[in-house]
Amino acid sequence: MASTPTEQPSSTSTFPSRQKPIPYSAANGTRTPLSSILPPLIFGTATFNHQFNNDPFALDTVGLVTSALTHGIRAFDTSPYYGPSEQLLGDALATPFVRETFPRASYMLLTKVGRIKSDEFDYSAAWVRQSVQRSLERLHTDYLDLVYCHDIEFVSLAEVLEAVTALRELRAEGKIRYVGICGYPLDVLGDAAEMLLRETGEPVDAVQSYAHFNLQNQTLGGPRGIERFRAAGVGVTTNASCLGMGLLRREGVPVGGMGDWHPAPRALRTAVHAASDFCDSHSEKLEVIAIRWALETWVSAGASCGSRGDPASGLPWKHESNSEVGGAALGVSVIGVSHPAELDKTMLVWRSILDGLEGGEETAVQAGRWYRAWEWSRSRRAAVRILAEGVEEILGEWFGYSWDSPEKGFVNKHKPVQGKNAVDGEPSLLTPAASPESKPVDGGEGVEKGIPLR
Repeated sequence: MASTPTEQPSSTSTFPSRQKPIPYSAANGTRTPLSSILPPLIFGTATFNHQFNNDPFALDTVGLVTSALTHGIRAFDTSPYYGPSEQLLGDALATPFVRETFPRASYMLLTKVGRIKSDEFDYSAAWVRQSVQRSLERLHTDYLDLVYCHDIEFVSLAEVLEAVTALRELRAEGKIRYVGICGYPLDVLGDAAEMLLRETGEPVDAVQSYAHFNLQNQTLGGPRGIERFRAAGVGVTTNASCLGMGLLRREGVPVGGMGDWHPAPRALRTAVHAASDFCDSHSEKLEVIAIRWALETWVSAGASCGSRGDPASGLPWKHESNSEVGGAALGVSVIGVSHPAELDKTMLVWRSILDGLEGGEETAVQAGRWYRAWEWSRSRRAAVRILAEGVEEILGEWFGYSWDSPEKGFVNKHKPVQGKNAVDGEPSLLTPAASPESKPVDGGEGVEKGIPLR
């Protein structure tokens, strides 16, 4: 089966110029709908973390962020829970070149509140307020575009209501613009979205689900997922982790500085390994099929809670508007990479997906790309779907399986820290010198850690 062809650069000038702001207005109490401006491809920085890499400080995060911007990405997703992620992202965005070429208004920053550690959560108004302030400082900005309550399944609905109320107060103060919730169990997310609409009379702007729309689990695309969120008035539903937090890889789950933390049971991992062998037999890598299938399928499956924001073109210094790729709302996905080669490959896949949309043939020709890019994209889509069906058959009973989150018997061990600097009670970030060593697991030797993840 043919591999993705190397796209040729656009015929337009590649000379850097000051990028235009994303249109936003909050005049007369009416805000621009998130669904009209959120880019459909978001750069997730969970990989800037010890879960996925032995030493995230050793990654070329400045190069990755700069390259993502030059290829058209205009939104970044992070969290205080992702170790040094906010710090590394903020420093990358603060370089002179980025500040001059990509003004703050030309991209969107998404972060989270509430989750401190794997077994510690604080959704109190005081913590939310101080956490947001710390994120503003780490990201070197005076406002955040979207803030999620992080992994809401670990707290009560009453706590979610308190946190969302606090975030909306911060929104009124101009420190954030949109409010969302995120987590793993879809039923919990649905219950929360409906509760917030019922109790406050206002729907949440966004719901982010992870590992629920990929080759192994596609529940997000059905009545328990996006259909329920749409009925609760949710503006945008974002799909994160098209590799199931690294499960859907030939090498197996990722093992970074924190050892093997992945919740997938061994039998599921075995089934995924068999699916990888199946893809190998057709000269394809499981993760390549998984990424292409999830991104391409969610563009349409997630459209009912999608966005008309401008997509990343995937080409250096080539801006592309939503109208140039058909004008319809597109499902929003979050990608994560650790190395430049992964970003380059992901951008090629995304560019090919856009070429297959309505008007893709004309767009490719006008931009000076391969005149048969649209035809190639459609053929590639058909091939990927055939292999995806094969993977589903091999997974058998494990197709659609969701692990418990939280695990039975979970207890929130967080003890609120009183006082003005309560958020300082959180452990400091690991520095390069303090980075832990990887813990070996079965088949863990030679594991490639830098792949698109959550």
